Amino acid sequence: MTPGARTQAAIDLVDVIAEAARSGGAAADTLIARWFATRRYAGSKDRRAVRELVYAAIRRAGEVPANGRSAMVALADDDAIVAASFDGSNYGPSPIVADEPRASAGVAPRWLEQALIDSGLAADALPALVGRAPLDLRVNTLKATRDELLAELPDAASIDATPDGVRLPTGTAVEALPAFNRGLVEVQDAGSQIVGLALPVAPGARIVDLCAGAGGKTLALAARMGGEGMLLACDTDRNRLQRLAPRATRAGAGNVETRLLNPGRELESLPDWIGTADGVLVDAPCSGTGTWRRNPEARWRLGPDRLDRFGATQAHVLDLGAALVRPGGDLVYIVCSLLDAEGSAQVDAFLTRYPGWTGAPLDLPAGRPRGRGWRLDPAADGTDGFFVARLTAPC
Repeated sequence: MTPGARTQAAIDLVDVIAEAARSGGAAADTLIARWFATRRYAGSKDRRAVRELVYAAIRRAGEVPANGRSAMVALADDDAIVAASFDGSNYGPSPIVADEPRASAGVAPRWLEQALIDSGLAADALPALVGRAPLDLRVNTLKATRDELLAELPDAASIDATPDGVRLPTGTAVEALPAFNRGLVEVQDAGSQIVGLALPVAPGARIVDLCAGAGGKTLALAARMGGEGMLLACDTDRNRLQRLAPRATRAGAGNVETRLLNPGRELESLPDWIGTADGVLVDAPCSGTGTWRRNPEARWRLGPDRLDRFGATQAHVLDLGAALVRPGGDLVYIVCSLLDAEGSAQVDAFLTRYPGWTGAPLDLPAGRPRGRGWRLDPAADGTDGFFVARLTAPC
């Protein structure tokens, strides 16, 4: 593909991605994969170049752009190489007209930028939310030590703020690594590893991961438990939960059981766990404002109404978690969000609903206190953004 053809391809893809954001369609990665699946002529270098253009344009545009060309023209204003590709060549975009529309630059829609600032983030910290994320792995201590993994992967480096984290160069094909296929590592952001430490666990404990999804935090808990005890991974999404079993087998986590829950009737599937869990992890559905580095178009999908729906879901899963915790046990609440509405405000509301519960102090290896919890953010910590709180049931 010529430079012009690559730019035109990026324009077409941003058109598709922006429309999907407006209509609730598929995520950008899925749309890009589908687009290239029907264009076999595009080589690996072409695909990489087009993806980089697409994501650069998405990261620059705070609001959903009117169309892909306006987003790419705005990018060309900052990049002479991109500007030169608007040359009117075959398969390339027509030359830029001086006064044609440009997508506005920004970190997020203005209402959302203000909500983040109102939640205690400095304005100069916001651009880090849409920067490029590193490639972080967690060493599976059921099978290896970090030193052993570093010896096997010379390009890897320790992440000092995590006990088992390593970082690889961006673009490394992790699933092709023998260490991955032998279950020695899992892809997991350093921030996700750190907030998981908020839940105390020990071999032999009874632990529930209530919103387990595909099980990233479940497997980290299993490793900390030494593969001993009972670890129940639950979710209402069958497709996501089904991905956990083969991951647990590869990791050697034999103490993991999965259980599919019926939305709105979750406790009917958990009678044997009510009031008996030593700890419950609630990695709640949320806006994902802390993960825009990986999914920058997600900020185009979020509106006040959707944020309110997330809030209602978060309160619901916290109530479910509270029902499972034994007297004196712990409920850890995590969201990959930097908005107080999903973080500290949810914890305050929970403690109002459950006056006998207390917020336990946290001192994690990165981040800082926020309300009655703890928060990490990309600008200060170099991780995805997270809020976490540990809540202890009355004895």
